Amino acid sequence: MLTSVAVVVVAAVAATAIAASGTKAAPEAGTPDQNKPGPVLLVPGYGGGQGALDELAARIRQATGRSTEVLTLAGDGTGDLVEQAAVLAEAVERAYAQGAPSVDVVGYSAGGVVARLWVSREGGGHQARRVVTLGAPMHGTGLAAAGGALVPGGCPTACVQLAPGSALLQELAKEPIPATLPWLSLWTEQDETVTPPESARVDGAVNVALQQVCPGNQAAHGDLPTDPAVTEIVLQALGTTPLEAPTDCLSS
Repeated sequence: MLTSVAVVVVAAVAATAIAASGTKAAPEAGTPDQNKPGPVLLVPGYGGGQGALDELAARIRQATGRSTEVLTLAGDGTGDLVEQAAVLAEAVERAYAQGAPSVDVVGYSAGGVVARLWVSREGGGHQARRVVTLGAPMHGTGLAAAGGALVPGGCPTACVQLAPGSALLQELAKEPIPATLPWLSLWTEQDETVTPPESARVDGAVNVALQQVCPGNQAAHGDLPTDPAVTEIVLQALGTTPLEAPTDCLSS
């Protein structure tokens, strides 16, 4: 009985301290105000490389004045994608605790799958204002399947999870994104890493192949975070106007 009372007292004290400090918890219901854009969190792909996303983050800061952060994934970025989603969840909690009115997420490659896991399992559907994914293997990639077949036991956890038909991807396919969450999934038809490129398609999202908007664009998978046309599409998607498929190929 005393233990239970102590737990209640500690919880009450913690809640009081949070309220006194003005710290705000990430929302657990409703949706963020579309007219109040906050920080942008960028999630790297398989292996956790940040270089290309650092460039995109800098461009977003320059164009919008919003704060941006490229996440450092757990381990070497090839581990359990569920653990990577927890890293994103923690970053979102920090952003809201620091007073953010909302959070937008950009997920590149496997980072897009991480974003979807966060939305489906970590409350992201109530915390994300908008999500943009670039070349994300939502339905897996043949490259992961081939890697596991060529080197049995040599395919890290994330590699196994990104193989078409994996248990994780089958479960995600049963968990549609919230109808209230604006989501743009953009990919390139020149993708030789995520095969087929249309694996990036997300039910309920605005799905766009880059070449639909920019015919002749030769951007490959690795070019997506830095391609000027892609950058302009991302900036448009992170705005406050209703999220729609782009109709013009713009680049600066």
